[in-house]
Amino acid sequence: MASTSSKMDVEGAEDKKKEDKVVAAVAEEEEHKSKEELEREKLMKDMRANVALCERASEKNEIRYLARVVRKIPSVRRRLTPALLSVLVKTHLPVAKQAALLKALERDEKVDEKPPTKVCGAVEAYLTLLTIISCVDRDANDTAFALSTALIARFHEDEMNRRNLDPVLAKAYFYYARCAELCDSFGDIRPELLHAYRTASLRHDIETQATLLNALLRNYLTYNLYDQAEKLVNKTAFPVDRASSNQHARFLYYTGRIEAIKLDYTRSYESLTQALRKAPQHSAEGFRVTVSKLSCIVQLLLGDIPDRSLFSQADFAVALKPYYELTEAVRVGDLAAFHQVLKKREHVFRLDKTLSLIQRLRRNVIKTGLRKINEAYSRISLADVCEKLHFDNIEDAEFIVAKAIRDGVIDASIDHDQQILISNEVVDIYSTNEPQDIFHQRIKFCLNLHNEAVMAMRFPEDTSKQDEEERKERLKQEEELAQELAEEDDEDEMDDVGL
Repeated sequence: MASTSSKMDVEGAEDKKKEDKVVAAVAEEEEHKSKEELEREKLMKDMRANVALCERASEKNEIRYLARVVRKIPSVRRRLTPALLSVLVKTHLPVAKQAALLKALERDEKVDEKPPTKVCGAVEAYLTLLTIISCVDRDANDTAFALSTALIARFHEDEMNRRNLDPVLAKAYFYYARCAELCDSFGDIRPELLHAYRTASLRHDIETQATLLNALLRNYLTYNLYDQAEKLVNKTAFPVDRASSNQHARFLYYTGRIEAIKLDYTRSYESLTQALRKAPQHSAEGFRVTVSKLSCIVQLLLGDIPDRSLFSQADFAVALKPYYELTEAVRVGDLAAFHQVLKKREHVFRLDKTLSLIQRLRRNVIKTGLRKINEAYSRISLADVCEKLHFDNIEDAEFIVAKAIRDGVIDASIDHDQQILISNEVVDIYSTNEPQDIFHQRIKFCLNLHNEAVMAMRFPEDTSKQDEEERKERLKQEEELAQELAEEDDEDEMDDVGL
């Protein structure tokens, strides 16, 4: 009897444990559902507030309200779903304007509220822009391109051709160009982008002007039209002081790429360094990796070796591995290793569009190898030089060594009769101008950094003539702006360019 009782107790305890697990699982599921519902309600509240700001911008003809809404798009984008967006479309747009957006979203959610009979242009443009972004995220590129084309056409109509819609117009052109590139129609829209850039310049629409200039540069570089891109940069002025940091970073990257192709490696390296500094530091990984790849090649072309810490960063280690192997080959001056890396990683370099620049590094590999030989040997035969640097024959080796001596790469002389390279005595580097030049570069960098910091400073406005309500509203707007900038909400846009 005792054994039977203990057995029943054990079974009862096990049943209770199972029951407790079921209850805990149900509670966890309900908690998860409640969190999702709370998140959904919070998102809908934020979206309705954004729509209200769009309506307020149209009523008061103020651009700052719409600029605030546009700055919040990346944070909204991470949480927004097609289902929620379809609810917003059916709630805030007239029935006549819903069909195209609902078809693109492939959703038709039921709502209790009746749609309005009229809608302001800002709300229509904002919801259409969110629909385009949703299509891009779902790889519905053709649909997104059709919607963006229709949105740009709407901006040309009198109803929406207003200056308070300029922030949305800049975003609309950004995604219009991006969708055209994804649909292989980038070259077809170039005349329209040029016309739009001229119009934005005449209207002093800074953000649209910066966006279109970058879109045009990307358009030219996509089709390897470097001459046209250089002419565009020389004949236009990028609004450095008033454009967003992301647009400025993208412009610096494109100019650095153009300057690298045009053999101006010093200016190219400066532009690429500035682009890395302007880009978001904790996001936009794709952009920073792309700039770092080009910056690495430009440094090698300048005769410098990139810092090893660049390749050891966790985010960059895998993407920059081919460039690390290339750097090692250039550093030791091993021509055979250089050709081996070039052959092994050719497909990667071709995809990164750095192959033409890397092929120029052959001379730098030879120079590095000659310098090492010049430092290690006081006398060495040209046959040994030919063997160490893997030249085809001694005649080629003699010609290359002679040219290196003439260019000042090495301090040596050639005994033609005995076919010997004779190195001159090594001069103390501190008796040359090299330390002075390096010191000058560092001072120049610090001065440029100081000047940019001064230009970026913001000073408080004169509040003596403002009443209490205006002062509180202004402080609230400044706090919201500071929070948005701290979160670096534009990070998604940097990844949208597909660099």
